[in-house]
Amino acid sequence: MRGGASSVPENLMVSIVIPMRNESEHIRGCLDSLLRQTYEANSYEVIVVDGRSSDGSSQIVRSMQSNHPNLLLIDNPSGITPVGMNLGILKATNKIIVIAGAHAIYSSEFLRNCVEKLRETGADVVGGPITTIPADYSLSARLAAAVLSSPFGVGNSHFRTSLKEGYVDTVPFGAFRVDVLRKVGLFNEKLLRNQDNDLSARIRSAGGKIYFSPTISAHYISARSVGELLRQTYKKAQWHLFTLRQNISALSLRHLTPALFLIFLMCLTAAAINGFWARIALLSVLLTYFIVGFSYSLRERAQIGPDVTLFLPLACLLFHFSYGIGTLVGFRYLVGAAPTKPIRSGLPIQ
Repeated sequence: MRGGASSVPENLMVSIVIPMRNESEHIRGCLDSLLRQTYEANSYEVIVVDGRSSDGSSQIVRSMQSNHPNLLLIDNPSGITPVGMNLGILKATNKIIVIAGAHAIYSSEFLRNCVEKLRETGADVVGGPITTIPADYSLSARLAAAVLSSPFGVGNSHFRTSLKEGYVDTVPFGAFRVDVLRKVGLFNEKLLRNQDNDLSARIRSAGGKIYFSPTISAHYISARSVGELLRQTYKKAQWHLFTLRQNISALSLRHLTPALFLIFLMCLTAAAINGFWARIALLSVLLTYFIVGFSYSLRERAQIGPDVTLFLPLACLLFHFSYGIGTLVGFRYLVGAAPTKPIRSGLPIQ
């Protein structure tokens, strides 16, 4: 731990690790929220692991270091997210490690509540809900955020749609006891996506406990448009089958449901070419989908507004199609090598 003496016991000091590559739009807001915690400043460090950013992100971090001696910046030559996480963990000096995301803004009580829940529950990992907020006030940006906030869009993704406290399978931006990471290992560096699900599954398999509390809150800034969300979803979903190949417990049926739904619709569509009852079935399925979608939209209309309410079912359908297509395209990673390039755009890694 850097800085002056702390009154917080050594076993309750925290290291926050933030993997970063080309996050100039978000990194300052993220760091401002983490450097203004109610937790004693001398009791935690913030380690930003830069994946060779080419948009000025690292310069933003450096400009903040003079006023924050507990802010560190280290290099990730690979630009790969799980490699950056592991480099940050190995650099960390404290007994509690938080893996944070640069696209998020954290409540001022975030660290204090993480530590308190670790003490109260004895869990190995704690985390809480994320509230998805639009990148701007355009209809497309608000639709993208609404898709990720709606149970109709993301299903039973507990940390996005629920405030029920208790033990869960995984949490975002988790606070880990360093002992559990020593026990089960660090992030799988082959998984450019889903590395958090894989680590959570290994922790559970080793008898570890993951606890969810609504007191540990953060805001996640979503894609700027529905189109950007669909591209991100398509790319992420391609990793699902490869992730299952690495660890069969890492994902649940929820992650495969869009692909199964897409296959079902494709089969119905093929049968409908020459089959009257298949056409009726296809129309019935789509009609039911939109009726259910609108029922969810209407429940949320006070929060999302009338324009988003109207278009949300269609945006969810495109989201599910993108998710399903990505999953099916991901079959190629079962026979071929998975990508090893950074998932964030930027200059090529040398």
